[in-house]
Amino acid sequence: MAIPRDLEAQILRFYHVEKWRVGTIANQLGVHHSVVTRVLAQAGLPTTTRQRPSKLDPYLPLILETLEKFPRLTASRLHAMVHERGYRGCASHVRHIVACNRPKRRKAEAYLRLRTMPGEQAQVDWGHFGHLAIGKARRPLMAFVIVLSYSRRIFLRFFLDARMESFLRGHIDAFETWQGLPRVCLYDNLKSAVLERRGDTIRFNSTLLDFSGHYRFEPRPVAVARGNEKGRVERAIRYIRDSFFAARRFDDLDDLNRQAAAWCEGFAADRRCPEDTTRTVREVFAEEAPRLLPLPDNPYPVEERVEVRIGKTPYARFDLNDYSVPHDCVKRSLTVLADHHAVRIVDGQRLLAQHNRSWGKGEQIETAEHIKALVEQKGAARRHRNTDRITQSVPAGKELLEAAAAQGIPLGRITADLADLLDQFGAAELQAAITEALKQNVPHVNAVRIALERRRDKRRRPPAMHSNLSKAARDRDVTVRPPRLDLYDRLKERNDGNS
Repeated sequence: MAIPRDLEAQILRFYHVEKWRVGTIANQLGVHHSVVTRVLAQAGLPTTTRQRPSKLDPYLPLILETLEKFPRLTASRLHAMVHERGYRGCASHVRHIVACNRPKRRKAEAYLRLRTMPGEQAQVDWGHFGHLAIGKARRPLMAFVIVLSYSRRIFLRFFLDARMESFLRGHIDAFETWQGLPRVCLYDNLKSAVLERRGDTIRFNSTLLDFSGHYRFEPRPVAVARGNEKGRVERAIRYIRDSFFAARRFDDLDDLNRQAAAWCEGFAADRRCPEDTTRTVREVFAEEAPRLLPLPDNPYPVEERVEVRIGKTPYARFDLNDYSVPHDCVKRSLTVLADHHAVRIVDGQRLLAQHNRSWGKGEQIETAEHIKALVEQKGAARRHRNTDRITQSVPAGKELLEAAAAQGIPLGRITADLADLLDQFGAAELQAAITEALKQNVPHVNAVRIALERRRDKRRRPPAMHSNLSKAARDRDVTVRPPRLDLYDRLKERNDGNS
């Protein structure tokens, strides 16, 4: 239990100046002698009090070793540990020993306030702002934040992921907004910046190194556990949460980014600069802007590149959705090039398809020409299969089709109708009917159908029953019960009797 500071001062003064013993000090101040002993021990001053043997002495090595490993461990837990090992003394004695021997906390480290020159440095980081539900997908809402260290100018852009492509796109948009860039960009230990770190040895992300070489700035990671080196961007993210994002309403990501851009250009730029409270961030940035590095002639190409394998259906799977490709691309490996607005599917240098990017899940994004071409190909395949079947089963069928084609009659409908007649009447009847139609010089399916009906009437056979049932339904064995005709005979006899 803590005691007042003035009481601690009196204990120390009585012990060292007045040379009082521990018991005397405790009696005069009205405190327990253990309080006096603890105050002297915490002050680092040894007491001359002769220690008596204690039941806790065999367990002191265990207590000291445990406190060395776990300096914040409670005295009650240490009492339970020694009790399990045979100690039967009171818990207050354990608390006294723990208080006298607990390692002192390390003093808080002081940091220098770092100042930078205009155009010298910017600090970069990601901020997580919850999730967005888009269709069936739940996407993380990530804020890319970059702050100029001198003027504290903030650039804010929201993305639906934290991939390298979004990371670089945030840099490009910031540089283009400022019409320049700083000489150094500071990064936390992000995977987009630092792949591996062992002591002072750092392995940078090769893509970031290539990007920084294109824009001619130095990527620099901050030291581990150095709060003063990247405090500007961390405070900026807290400022964004409180001043911009709290209770913010927006329709979609584009609307949110439009509001973020207006906030950065307006409210955030008109706040007082922390380094010079007599001026605004806008005024200090006007001083810093001429010191920024110029932009290169061409922006760095930023696209997500993924190799995909097209299966049996003409769709490329990318980021939880399917994008259509020409039907002749099935069973091939293609490349998907995507940014935040469009998805392009290429084969080498040849562009095969281009779609608007979908951020949903399980959606099919199609081009009408792709589906139309596939349907036409499937229709042609069915027509070819019917043609082969007719010409092989009915020799006269080939001559009929050739005559119909010579007269400009579409063959798709004819082959489908002839295939149906073949199923209904058989090959022999269809051969005779086609021969009769050709003799009359009428190469049309209606002439064949009339000939089949005429032949059926001559043999006094019942008319064919046309149905649109599927093959599975036609092949199904269904028992049909005949109607009872005796009911009609009884009804007739009753009517005759009444008359």
